[in-house]
Amino acid sequence: MDIKQLKFLIALDETRHFGQAAARCHVTQPTLSMRLRNLEEELELPLVNRGQRFEGFTAPGERVLAWARSVLAAYDGLNAEAAACRGHLVGTLRLGVVPLSSFDPLPLLQQLHREHPNLRFELSSLSSEQILEQLANNRLDLGVSYLERLDNERFEALALSETRMGLLYDQRFFSFDEAPLSWEALIELPLGLLTSGMHFRQSIDHNFHSRSLTPQPLLQTDAVHQLVQAVHGGLCCAIMPLDGGLEALTEHLRLQPIEQAQTLAALGLIMRRGAPRSALAEACFSMYRQSPRPS
Repeated sequence: MDIKQLKFLIALDETRHFGQAAARCHVTQPTLSMRLRNLEEELELPLVNRGQRFEGFTAPGERVLAWARSVLAAYDGLNAEAAACRGHLVGTLRLGVVPLSSFDPLPLLQQLHREHPNLRFELSSLSSEQILEQLANNRLDLGVSYLERLDNERFEALALSETRMGLLYDQRFFSFDEAPLSWEALIELPLGLLTSGMHFRQSIDHNFHSRSLTPQPLLQTDAVHQLVQAVHGGLCCAIMPLDGGLEALTEHLRLQPIEQAQTLAALGLIMRRGAPRSALAEACFSMYRQSPRPS
């Protein structure tokens, strides 16, 4: 058994196609198939259901796949740790961010890239529960998530700036003066909102309900990009993080502040406390601590 076989197994899971997995691993399809059969023979277990094409993993294959991910993460972490000891950062920084976070990771990633040009980045939009689960399982190096009920024995966190909310609109279809908008004024507008249950939506609902207001959204979606597209098309306005930079996506978008509009829970930059802890995460934590941030 070697690392390449485990990489082949993971590539097959991610592509669900023998040919695409082989291309991703820069080998021929017969080579990939042969190495996976060698792995099955060594483990004395069938791992892959084969027909004319890939048909999924066997039950033992799913269990082996979970271990393969852990082993490969540890292998990558070992290389990153060794490079960090030499004063370099290599590998892939895996960052998970909750939807509609006011934290803009781009400046931090740009600084890391300037100082460590061999570093790569993997950015995922995940729920707060998924972020904590993947941090615990070493599938993420860092997370940006809500700090409420965070297990401080398992995770270390740096609090981020307070998330304020504003109204995103397209100035070709809507117009407002410079004064912050009231929640009472918002109820009269065609609103697009994230679906109920999403953390940012919970904060929106709390602000409405605490004022005895009941929104009737024109559009609800769990996809942020669809919400922005609907705003850009003039279908609706949307309540978004005020400092998320969304208004810079096109020349027509604007963000209007809303009175007394904060999220219920603070956001934080989170990494796991237990070993193996990512050298990339620790470097990112240190860099964020030292960087100037708005008050």
